[in-house]
Amino acid sequence: MTSANGGSPRVIRTLIADDQEAVRRGVRRILEAQPDIEVVGEAADGAAALELAGRLRPDVALVDIRMPRVDGLEVTRRLAGPGVAEPVRVVVLTTFDLDEYVYPALRHGASGFLLKRSGPSLLAEAVRAAADGESLISPSVTVRLLRHVTAPRRPERRGPVAAVPLTEREVEIAGHVAAGRTNADIAAELFISPGTVKTHIASIQRKLGVANRVGIAVHAWEMGYAGSV
Repeated sequence: MTSANGGSPRVIRTLIADDQEAVRRGVRRILEAQPDIEVVGEAADGAAALELAGRLRPDVALVDIRMPRVDGLEVTRRLAGPGVAEPVRVVVLTTFDLDEYVYPALRHGASGFLLKRSGPSLLAEAVRAAADGESLISPSVTVRLLRHVTAPRRPERRGPVAAVPLTEREVEIAGHVAAGRTNADIAAELFISPGTVKTHIASIQRKLGVANRVGIAVHAWEMGYAGSV
């Protein structure tokens, strides 16, 4: 990752918020081994995370979903939620495969989530993806989590209504996004280029008014066409 002016590689300034010191220490060790990531602060609770984020202005915040004083859901809403003037990219960390707080966190602007047992490479890639405005979700939980948290809601609520209806191809691609597939995976499946997939995804985000792939995935599950691919 290079800086916007094409100079030296960009360094992603990252904040870690978790109430367990051992977790913070392990995450810091993983991230500081990466040449393009710098840990600029640690917080042991949500209130401290908000204070540090306001003062340090990190590019990405890794936020535990369960923390004292202010929980990770509220931290996510205040840092990345709708209407935040200068949002911070948030990646939610969770211990459990199915966590009732993860879905609201995604709704409140999280760029993705990872299990705490995710490997070092996935953790680093999640930080890079968030910094680039993309999302990375632990592959092992993507489909299970979205099914769990959206299925009971379908009779009473639907996903965001597109200002302009999605095309048949966009519906198909949204379903693949909900299944946790990458642009390269989708391109291979549909016999189109990754660049074309990227263009379609940008169009879907614009029509739905969502910030990232997570919003597309949630919409696909709520509308009922995620399981068709």
